[in-house]
Amino acid sequence: MATNSTSADKAPLVGIIMGSSSDWQTMEHAAKTLAQLGVAHETRVVSAHRTPDLLFEYAASAEQRGIEVIIAGAGGAAHLPGMTASKTVLPVLGVPVESKALKGLDSLLSIAQMPGGIPVGTLAIGKAGAINAALLAAAILGAKHLDIREALRKFRGAHTARVLANPDPKAARAALGISTTAVPPTKRKRP
Repeated sequence: MATNSTSADKAPLVGIIMGSSSDWQTMEHAAKTLAQLGVAHETRVVSAHRTPDLLFEYAASAEQRGIEVIIAGAGGAAHLPGMTASKTVLPVLGVPVESKALKGLDSLLSIAQMPGGIPVGTLAIGKAGAINAALLAAAILGAKHLDIREALRKFRGAHTARVLANPDPKAARAALGISTTAVPPTKRKRP
């Protein structure tokens, strides 16, 4: 997988990389969020274990190619974000991909426990982490790119408006046809 998603034919500002194509199920949420904000980005499969030379070349050339933030998603041992951070001074945001064996806890700890001197911003496991990585990348870019800052401001304002428009959770549940009455607990007979 190697795609560019540019906004108005702009060069990508964010690089989204992942350890394997199976990580796309999680990382596509970062790409969709960046697209929603109009942030030009690219996506690549770059494995720390299977293609280390490609990883080093990608990380070392990212700044010169105009990338300003890298989002790296990985599962299991999750070395991709840390190895990427070791080869560039760009901000690297790590997204732990949920693994089958340990539900992503292994990935989270691998990314979060970087030694002092090689920082990786670590997000939540899975979809929420991918979305928040995109939003954090936009916030980082917003310091320099005012159009991205304003897009992020509008995005957050829309989230606030949705919550304020539906303050009563019972009304939302009723609209969906979900019962709003509590089911009384049943008493268990003792033998």
